[in-house]
Amino acid sequence: MTDKDAPIPNIAFQSMKLSYKARDFLKPRQIILSEAPIKPGDRVLDFGCGTGSYTFIVAKIVGPQGRVVALDIHPLAIKHVENLAKSRGLSNIEVVQSDGDTSLEENSVDVILLFDIFHMLNDPNRILRELARVLKPDGHLCVNDQHMDDDALVAGISGAGLFAEVHRAEHMTLFRTAQR
Repeated sequence: MTDKDAPIPNIAFQSMKLSYKARDFLKPRQIILSEAPIKPGDRVLDFGCGTGSYTFIVAKIVGPQGRVVALDIHPLAIKHVENLAKSRGLSNIEVVQSDGDTSLEENSVDVILLFDIFHMLNDPNRILRELARVLKPDGHLCVNDQHMDDDALVAGISGAGLFAEVHRAEHMTLFRTAQR
């Protein structure tokens, strides 16, 4: 066993892509994102962007002055998001393939989306340390994971002492970096 995360098999990614189309039709991602404190001009990290369900909506919210960093471990996810961004003429999306190291500057991100990925992380504290490093002191970590009980998810995020819960909304929990 390794302390690094690994991408899901390609066939699983293709299945996920199809299931997300149905999911997004039944419950548009705009509903969930309406709870995130994203504003025009913000820099947002979509950590574990997958098929880009949130990435493209966020790109419109932050506008041409903002930036969305779509990060995923899976090469197919990166290619998919890259191709869609290009075909939609969205130049404010940057795609990064990584197992968690963002290569972003310290305190450079206004909002981080950590949606439906926490349960899959092999070493969540390694990822949380990186997210705490890049999040601005007044920024928000927005977390949602349908595969975990809300209390277990909050305990998992706040357990390392890097983040403190500030608000539970209907579709996500918002955190800020803990005082150091």
